[in-house]
Amino acid sequence: MKSFSFISLLIVLAACLAAPKTKPASQVAYEKEAIQIDSSYIPFPWLSTYQTKNNLINSIALPKGYYREKTMTTSFTYWLQHLPLKPDDKIVNLYNGDEKGIQSAQFAILDIDVGTLDLQQCADAVMRLRAEYLFAEKRFGQIQFHYTSGDLAPWDQWRKGMRPIINGNKVSWKETSSEDNSYKNFKKYLVNIFSYCGSLSLSRELKQVEQIHDIKAGDVFIRGGTPGHAVIVLDVAINRESGKKIFLLAQSYMPAQEIHILNNPNREDLSPWYQEDFGDELITPQYTFTNNELMRFP
Repeated sequence: MKSFSFISLLIVLAACLAAPKTKPASQVAYEKEAIQIDSSYIPFPWLSTYQTKNNLINSIALPKGYYREKTMTTSFTYWLQHLPLKPDDKIVNLYNGDEKGIQSAQFAILDIDVGTLDLQQCADAVMRLRAEYLFAEKRFGQIQFHYTSGDLAPWDQWRKGMRPIINGNKVSWKETSSEDNSYKNFKKYLVNIFSYCGSLSLSRELKQVEQIHDIKAGDVFIRGGTPGHAVIVLDVAINRESGKKIFLLAQSYMPAQEIHILNNPNREDLSPWYQEDFGDELITPQYTFTNNELMRFP
């Protein structure tokens, strides 16, 4: 009887040692959800194929002790976390195919086109990502931006065949073509937006986030001006013990270039993540923001 009990105990111990360490239930649930994309949903129409193994959430590891909050699959946060990254390409190219002069700023590059014109710069990249998300969700009525003149330029008018007639600082709309809801026409709309909008106009549309601790994916560090700059928060994680947050930033720059996730020049041990308690100034590889320049889409 004693011999049988001892052997049974050895079997149980062996099974326990062989079993992989389990993760918290919330983390397991999130990771399962992270790789499930509805086949009828096309979140990134600029791509011909999409592999979940190359998206942000499966490519950029969390530091030890941090977790991502679970989010709805229809949210801007979820869409940003699943953006495709270039798996083998770490060189940032300009709109004309040339390599960017500074190649130390990026940790990874988003697999999204930059166009062939010098238009998709800093604030334009932010507007591109926001507009692409809304287009994927078919929330067409929310795709709208203000020109620097202050005039509203909605996708709803553009897709119905209306085009802006710009005369100095005055903008009027005239029907010049038939309705076209295609992605190709949407890209033409974006070219127009990039031509007449910028960091100044975008900063007027966003609402200030009062506390850095409230930061979430989709928020924007922005300084409106000529030139100004803008970087977008792509992801946020939380420390299990302290509750403090870390975040990822992405930018385009001048000249227009591929959107890339930024290294953290001040914390190589944490890079590419940035910590919420960065102080009075947020120092990125090519620009410095103040801690009151965090804003959010309404």
